[in-house]
Amino acid sequence: MKKIITILCLLFATSTFAAEPVHLLNASYDTTREFYDAYNKLFADYWKSKAGEDVKITQSHGGSGKQARSVIDGLRADVVTLGLAYDIDAIAEHGLIKKDWQSQFPNNSSPYNSAIVFLVKKGNPKNIKDWDDLVKPDIKILTPNPKTSGVARWNYLAAWGYALKKNNNSEDAAKEFIGKIFKNTQILDSGGRGATTNFIKRNIGDVLVTWENEALFVSRDMNKGEFEVVVPSVSILAEPPVAVIDKNTEKNGTAEVAKEYLEYLYSEPAQELIAKFYFRPSDARIAAKYADNFPKTTLLNIKDFGGWQEVQKKHFADGGIFDQIYAK
Repeated sequence: MKKIITILCLLFATSTFAAEPVHLLNASYDTTREFYDAYNKLFADYWKSKAGEDVKITQSHGGSGKQARSVIDGLRADVVTLGLAYDIDAIAEHGLIKKDWQSQFPNNSSPYNSAIVFLVKKGNPKNIKDWDDLVKPDIKILTPNPKTSGVARWNYLAAWGYALKKNNNSEDAAKEFIGKIFKNTQILDSGGRGATTNFIKRNIGDVLVTWENEALFVSRDMNKGEFEVVVPSVSILAEPPVAVIDKNTEKNGTAEVAKEYLEYLYSEPAQELIAKFYFRPSDARIAAKYADNFPKTTLLNIKDFGGWQEVQKKHFADGGIFDQIYAK
């Protein structure tokens, strides 16, 4: 009898252990909150049906650069879903990710894209239509800090590219133009969602420069009817990438599920969800289905500026062009 009880206890202990969910931590930039809340449920159902395991995903959000710094400093994230490739490159430089991380998943490890647009109040009272309108003396702008925020760097590059196109590639003219934009900027938040909150909740500013998906989400879902999206004549294809934090998943024993978590972003159900949250799907067929969400405009590419390593060194490193402009 004692032997039977012992066996039953062992079986109970084993079954209890097997019932423990797998835990994942996703360190993401701060305007993906609502999307990943929905995606985590979708993936948990998929993983349960495939592997028979429950998975619990925890989110960490903040400015893309700040999130990368947190991972470097010891945040035990299993995956990162950040705002731009340079921030993941910085993690790789510290040996936490393979140097060829962008080849690990399709489309340079970017399962969705976005662009940069303006969000204005209903009726567009300041008649803001393009980048030139942002440098008028009476315009109050909200854009985050390029030192900590991914979208802020995309915002900056879209404006820089517009100024170059307008001024025969004169960098002096572009510096002057960017200087006027930051002179009109009210608050440099650390991340995109902070800037959104100040604009829509605290009524600060006349225009928010932000992700296309964030502007569409605010104007159509979060605060329907209170704001409008303005698409400038020149924008930029913003490519938020994803990566498995290899060193952390080895320690956490989560390498398989972490890889699957990111791979599933490319699946049809996930791509449909991506489009419904106003990101541009990487799946061409699904992107075409939702094409009306994404107005046509001239889209620059990070390659037009020499790639993120060159851009970071030239514009956003200490003493770079952004520091020179902002110091004035």
